[in-house]
Amino acid sequence: MQQIKAYLDQIADISNDDWEFFTSKLQPREFPKKTIFLKLDQIENHISFIESGVVRLFIPKEDSEKEITFGFSFKDQFISAYDSFLTQTPSAYQLQALTDTKMLSITYTDLQDVYNTTQIGNLIGRLTAERLFLLKSKREQNLLNLSAEERYVKLFKERPELLKVIPLKFISSYIGVTAQALSRIRKRLI
Repeated sequence: MQQIKAYLDQIADISNDDWEFFTSKLQPREFPKKTIFLKLDQIENHISFIESGVVRLFIPKEDSEKEITFGFSFKDQFISAYDSFLTQTPSAYQLQALTDTKMLSITYTDLQDVYNTTQIGNLIGRLTAERLFLLKSKREQNLLNLSAEERYVKLFKERPELLKVIPLKFISSYIGVTAQALSRIRKRLI
């Protein structure tokens, strides 16, 4: 609980009453490594704060080698199939714990209750949505403006722990290249 409190304290001052109400709605959830906890066509019913672990967002394919990884979330970040969550419609992608993962989750219904009951709820919701939008926008700009090698170097500089916990096939998909192309990029950089 302290991790999410520290994160939210950076955003705004939260009264004790608002904090108590908000935390009463949080549910701890744990997923073992490799668990797909939101499947294709399921409706996302949670926004979760990752206390530990790494989560991958991906579009599944019949041939698992052709899956498209388009995002990762880490400790002290929020994770959700946010478009599905907002619209309460089936998700077009999946969420998978790449490591043993612990998170605090709030349901769609409970979040609406927090919005309606607390003074801080809407601010937290808006700022969290803005953060998710900025991450998405940054990724799109990187895909459009940087070479595959530049995307790899930037990812490695921003998240050096990635190479320790995320298989290279997911990293290659994330930066938009084949595993073989990533291997060539890595050889050039060494």
